Amino acid sequence: MSEKQIKKMIADTFLDIADALETGSFGKKPVIGVAVAGTEHGMDNIYEGVKLAEKKGFKAVVIEGEDAHKKMEKMLDEGEIQGAVTMHYPFPIGVSTVGRVITPGKGKEMFLATTTGTSSTDRVEGMVKNAVYGIISAKACGIAEPTVGIANIDGARQTEKILMKLKEGGYPISFAQSSRADGGVVMRGNDLLEGTADVMVMDPLTGNLMMKIFSAYTTGGSYESLGYGYGPGIGEGYDKVIMIVSRASGAPVIAGAIQYATELLENKVLDIAAAEFEAANKAGLKQLLEELKASSKSAAPAEEVKMPPKEVCTAEIHGIEVIDLEDAAKALWAAGIYAETGMGCTGPVVLMAGDKEEKAREILTAKGYIG
Repeated sequence: MSEKQIKKMIADTFLDIADALETGSFGKKPVIGVAVAGTEHGMDNIYEGVKLAEKKGFKAVVIEGEDAHKKMEKMLDEGEIQGAVTMHYPFPIGVSTVGRVITPGKGKEMFLATTTGTSSTDRVEGMVKNAVYGIISAKACGIAEPTVGIANIDGARQTEKILMKLKEGGYPISFAQSSRADGGVVMRGNDLLEGTADVMVMDPLTGNLMMKIFSAYTTGGSYESLGYGYGPGIGEGYDKVIMIVSRASGAPVIAGAIQYATELLENKVLDIAAAEFEAANKAGLKQLLEELKASSKSAAPAEEVKMPPKEVCTAEIHGIEVIDLEDAAKALWAAGIYAETGMGCTGPVVLMAGDKEEKAREILTAKGYIG
């Protein structure tokens, strides 16, 4: 080992000791990889965000290049980084991100469940799952008993009924009460501004809109300057901490996302997630969702389609309605094309092998799934 390497090792050791004395934690700080090619504000903005995070004691490295996502995933798998901040990441169906904002009414933090991805192709089922995802994220950021409110949007009342039954079954949900005179767990716009609930439940498209408004309302919209970004992908069995930011996210939001990721990792978010899913399922979550599906099924039985042999998917087709996503994939299966579904920041995607993309587009266009 060279003298330079020895000096660096000694310096790193002293930094770790300093971190431990400051935070009370004697483990190494997690390293967050930042893979954000495509930012509208240039790479200087990304490096500034990393510097802001490092000034607060967080650790991050920038991952550049055309294959940034592949590099990021490899670094996560090999333990070189413990979490990541990125954009345009196609989470699988069932995984959705929980945003974290600072509300303007009272300067209170609030978790938006959820903001990208999709927990389910069924709106109400997705919102029910989003409540659990939001609770997980809030608990992993130090809120022992987060309060839950449901945004007053389509599906709110059905979501409320199922969550009430889940609580009756033994899952400990602390429901917030609207600040308006008539109260209730269904939140009005005023409650979003005030941060009445720690966790605000909504569908991801509404959450994405809210995230953009909360993070950029002071700048005119082109530069996201407030909050912690669109948050981590959460889902049952999902085992990575990957945070989402947008092309409009400014340096303060990049820094906030690095902080958010670090807090999740230090508080063992994956362990918290496993415990919450176990508790929710024990209280009857899966059964309640099966009952929801049974009540909404069409009288006509769905045609069974056999999935072709699995292939590596390198191409994406966008522009499909989320409610049609599974049917679109099955239409490709019926034509002998292996396809998977996912959800990127811009909406639903169907993925297939690169050499099948042209044929897949023809099929989906002919069947009306894309224009």
